[in-house]
Amino acid sequence: MLSKAGEVLVRVFAVVCLAAAAVLSGQGAWAGEGRDGRGDAGRDGTRAGEHGVSAGTGRADGGERILFRFKDSRITESSGLAVSPTGKDVYYTHNDSSAGPVFFAVGPDGRTRATFTLRGAASRDWEGMAASTDPRTGRGVLWFADIGDNLEGAWPDVSVYKVAEPATLSDAVVPAVRYRFRYEDGGHNAEGIMVHPRTGRLSIVTKQFAGAVYQAPKRLRTDRVNVLRKVGSAPIMATDAAYAPDGSSFVIRTYFSATVYRAPGEQIARVTMPELRQAESITYTRDGRYLLTGSEGSRSPVYRVPLPESVLGAAAPEPTSARREAAPARAPGATGDPEPTPVAAVKAGEEGTDTGLPISAVLLWLAIAGGAIGVITLIARGTR
Repeated sequence: MLSKAGEVLVRVFAVVCLAAAAVLSGQGAWAGEGRDGRGDAGRDGTRAGEHGVSAGTGRADGGERILFRFKDSRITESSGLAVSPTGKDVYYTHNDSSAGPVFFAVGPDGRTRATFTLRGAASRDWEGMAASTDPRTGRGVLWFADIGDNLEGAWPDVSVYKVAEPATLSDAVVPAVRYRFRYEDGGHNAEGIMVHPRTGRLSIVTKQFAGAVYQAPKRLRTDRVNVLRKVGSAPIMATDAAYAPDGSSFVIRTYFSATVYRAPGEQIARVTMPELRQAESITYTRDGRYLLTGSEGSRSPVYRVPLPESVLGAAAPEPTSARREAAPARAPGATGDPEPTPVAAVKAGEEGTDTGLPISAVLLWLAIAGGAIGVITLIARGTR
């Protein structure tokens, strides 16, 4: 039995752990966001001081705006986001786990235009989606990632479903092709999926303290489990990822920021993100000049975040034989800027490699770990 002092210490430690969990998962304490998920956004969708520069970072305080809010009451855990590769002003999303194999087509006003159900698919823990174009037909392709695994290896394999983009926006049941995957080095929890727009090659980004990018085989098989091989590291606790429309770069989202890469391990810059309650999704606009990012929650917002010229220019290097697939040359004509773009990210290398978490969060986790060791020691001594 524990002494009274020991019981008090255990209870105090439990309270500290709960408070820390609320801070790290709720985002409100870090971001200063209100219960409605608006952060410091004004009625017009812009943020206070959006053209100011944060001291010591060399980047703007914002420049983003709310593109729309989901109006559908069924969309409560928007976990994946993609822009239609063929249709104008069509955005796709899906809920997190336990919501059924369903996705929504949403218009620029945030209203649902159609709901689609995947025939024969399961939804164990859908965590992300991607969109691409079939080079042979020019038709859009949607990918849905059932890759969540909070027990880090509870499932023998994970699944990704491939769906031809619906030709019309009306409720329907659509056929899906299922691909099963396993990691070469054991199970992982993951939330990010991205598909190279030119090669069609699929990658999954794990959500861990030592996250990584895993690449699928060039040719996917439905008659066997496909092996995912590690090709690079990823920021801490990555929640989503996406390729730029021209394939010259990709972005990885965490709860606190987003980082643009030329190739795995080749960071270009970290991009300032709007404060969200639980940042879960990211994708590019079709012109590749903006990022769209969303959050879970009822009537959650989707923000449009401008990519600065420093990132757009750095994302288009001269291709080499070793880099052709990861970073082919930027498509011709992709230089026009539809509106003035404030600087919203640091230049390449200015802040070093992105860890995905601020140092305060890392220190908090270390403090919790130290406390856990102390409590375990206390319990062990008290039960001798």
